[in-house]
Amino acid sequence: DTLKRHTVQQIISREDFKKRIRENSPLTMLETLYPLLQGYDSVAVRADVELGGNDQLTNLLVGRKMQQDEGQEAQVAMTTPLLVGLDGVKKMSKSYGNSIGLNEPPQEIFGKIMKLSDEMMLMYYELLTDEDLPAIKTRHPMEAKKGLAQLLTARFHGDEAGAHARKFFEETFSKKELPTDIRAVDLPSGLSLSEMILRCGGVKSRNEARRLIQQGGVKIDGKKAAADEPVATPPSFVLQMGKHQFVRVTLS
Repeated sequence: DTLKRHTVQQIISREDFKKRIRENSPLTMLETLYPLLQGYDSVAVRADVELGGNDQLTNLLVGRKMQQDEGQEAQVAMTTPLLVGLDGVKKMSKSYGNSIGLNEPPQEIFGKIMKLSDEMMLMYYELLTDEDLPAIKTRHPMEAKKGLAQLLTARFHGDEAGAHARKFFEETFSKKELPTDIRAVDLPSGLSLSEMILRCGGVKSRNEARRLIQQGGVKIDGKKAAADEPVATPPSFVLQMGKHQFVRVTLS
């Protein structure tokens, strides 16, 4: 009965479906049935309100129709704009590689937000904060962006971490100085550079460390490391892993 009450035209009225049909891009049967499966959730829980991104509008409306067909009061469908990811094109998603993880270190969150364009920064202010947007627009874009980065970093790691991440960014990238509170690590001599990076917590695996070295993302006392080999330097040096991680290594 459910399938008889819904039409193909209703399902493919979604803007993304219409776009893919125009471009002759594949559209699977699973994707066309998904709105019905999601819609039935509203029937099963007798939903009063369903909230989703604006790309979910068709699915939410299908849920309303299915509730009416079952003699239920139709839910209120509420949508919100989608948060665009760091690439500035697609919605933020871990699968697209354009996301900011809520459990990422404070310096990573701060640094990623600082990469936003000025236009995207204002969108993030509007969607993620309750700040006065007209007042934000009167500020210098760099200061406004630092404020946003500190605000969002503090939301997930606390005010102190937000302030520290800002201080770290300004010392490292704005003033071109080393951070004042670099973490100290003692390591045995003779380790390969990738093993050293792994032990310092800069990556999660040796392969990831090797990729970072190959991509030029590792520096020793400010000089780019060229190969994954034992470090032949003075007993103490600053190891930079990526843009935001620094440790002072002492070899024994």
